[in-house]
Amino acid sequence: MIFDTTWFVCARRYGRALSVGGGAVVLVVAVGCGNSLPANGGTQEPHRVVAESGEPERAPAISAAESAPSVPPPRASSRETVDATEDEADEADDDSTLPALSSTSASTAEHEEHTALQGAPVEPSTPKPAPQVVVKRPQAQVQGNVWGDSQGVGGLTLSGIGQGGGGLGSGQGFGSGQGLGSGQGVSMRRYAGNTEAYAQQDEGSFTAVATDPRSTFSIDVDTASYALVRRHLRDGSLPPSGAVRIEEMINYFDYGYAPPSGPHPFAVHTELSQAPWQPNHQLLRIGLRAKHLDLAARPAANLTFLIDVSGSMSSGDKLELLKRGLLLLIEQLRPIDRVSIVVYAGASGLVLDATAGNEKRVLRAALQRLTSGGSTNGAEGIELAYKQARRWFVPGGTNRVILATDGDFNVGVTSESELVDLIEEKAKGGVFLSVLGFGRGNYKDSTLERLADKGNGNYAYVDGLGEARKVLVEQAAGTLITVAKDVKIQVEFNPRQVAGFRLIGYENRMLQHRDFNDDNKDAGEIGADHTVTALYELVPAGVPVPGANTDGLRYQQPAPPTAAAASNELLTVNLRYKPPAGSQSRKLAIAVPAAPTSLSNTTDDFRFAAAVASFGMLLRGSEFAGQASYDGTRRLAAGATGTDPRRRELLTLIDRAKKLPRR
Repeated sequence: MIFDTTWFVCARRYGRALSVGGGAVVLVVAVGCGNSLPANGGTQEPHRVVAESGEPERAPAISAAESAPSVPPPRASSRETVDATEDEADEADDDSTLPALSSTSASTAEHEEHTALQGAPVEPSTPKPAPQVVVKRPQAQVQGNVWGDSQGVGGLTLSGIGQGGGGLGSGQGFGSGQGLGSGQGVSMRRYAGNTEAYAQQDEGSFTAVATDPRSTFSIDVDTASYALVRRHLRDGSLPPSGAVRIEEMINYFDYGYAPPSGPHPFAVHTELSQAPWQPNHQLLRIGLRAKHLDLAARPAANLTFLIDVSGSMSSGDKLELLKRGLLLLIEQLRPIDRVSIVVYAGASGLVLDATAGNEKRVLRAALQRLTSGGSTNGAEGIELAYKQARRWFVPGGTNRVILATDGDFNVGVTSESELVDLIEEKAKGGVFLSVLGFGRGNYKDSTLERLADKGNGNYAYVDGLGEARKVLVEQAAGTLITVAKDVKIQVEFNPRQVAGFRLIGYENRMLQHRDFNDDNKDAGEIGADHTVTALYELVPAGVPVPGANTDGLRYQQPAPPTAAAASNELLTVNLRYKPPAGSQSRKLAIAVPAAPTSLSNTTDDFRFAAAVASFGMLLRGSEFAGQASYDGTRRLAAGATGTDPRRRELLTLIDRAKKLPRR
């Protein structure tokens, strides 16, 4: 049999079909497409395919001859919808039922309802051509084309899961329908058991100042842990201890720190009082507030959306929520900004070349057409996304890859350490990384947290549309504008004031003391308007240090205190940071007096941060929780919530945790 080079790519979802090219018969996995031919007997032209070895062809901002197909809502189960029964104050704002997005070929009413939901002005519904799709073709495999009818839509030349359809050839696959072929449909992928992965971190212990008077760590503006804790509690279970990173829980909330007024990009604030869970200890709060930058005045942004469209992303709290969140971010963009969209499943593809931020209809159409299916080759997607970001690099601007996934990489490079090495290498090119995590059941928190850490970026978990709005709209300035990178903190304690100390949280951000002055050592980034809070539990001089019963030294004695130790200084906070485009660090040092305030006279921010820390210790079953209890923690938080609905939400989470049995 001799055929021309036409590839038959439209088969049943996850169906097997014969693909014929160049006279050879090749067995391929062809995904998505529904009825392969239009009802009127005409023809539809598949999108162009660029060979994998070649440079991806640039696509114009608006091109292609056909409109996007209609995308049916994904089938949902009780585990595939976001809990819509919550009594939290912001629940109505969360749109937790997450209906599927309308496509560009949907009715005017559907389009207007969707754009109204996003808070965007409703544009005239006159259809425009869909954006050009440029993808790489893997060897011996072409995955489902985007054309087809609403009975089964493939995912932009990647795999798709939905109601499926028949295609050219026969096969076994996900979905069922009529077409030029036959096959037996089965349900969407399900997980037999919970395969979520969290990295277990040993809790930081007390250090005797006589042994080591310094504490060195990298700042962390990630917030994923709090949203993960919330999701687990809403689902009716206590979170795994590895999901409870206390510093991320604390930094989820905004604090009223004054912005900087000097030459540095952030201001430093401190407050000292009694530790609520250990009355004979003190609690020190160190707060950083980054400078404010008007979002409209920020530099041009070069953003590359790297979107996981594999089969594991099929549920409503994953790909559909992801698309709705990114649509919110699109509304913040300006004409000088550029967005590229790269997707990955079993193969990676460039769905949309760099497109101006004011081409919102084009950007929306590209997102709305995405469907899920196939395995997850994250490394290949990462390679292509960073290549695209470098191709459109904006000197002096914001260059960022936004990775949106559940982290379940299962094809290609799947080792967490190898993925981290890949990201770390790519980060050297000046492109920052934001990681947005989605979903449950197979979620890989440990991988995503490390990728963000090594990719010069931040990490958030999105469990509802309200959280997407917080991360991508309210905190857009921090997401899009980095004001300082490689920010390190080194605290030196006065031995005449402090006998011992314990940094609460930041276990995976600890640095060697020598790293503080090493400009080659990577550390955390801080964005415009971001706040960072760190809490230290201090043992006053003369009070025994828990766990610090080490023997004395035989061959040397600790150095005698300097004259500065006789002052009223409690400690000195030293900070190092680099400008976003700089390679040489700058140092800031602040002496903190030993002037504690009674707990009742502290600020609301201090007491609330202390309550969050206490809650985190209770969830972890911390050996340092002391006298902490759910009731006492709730009272402490309740007196410091003010009118903030997110702070009030913490009270409901404490109530839920109290009712759940400890494992």
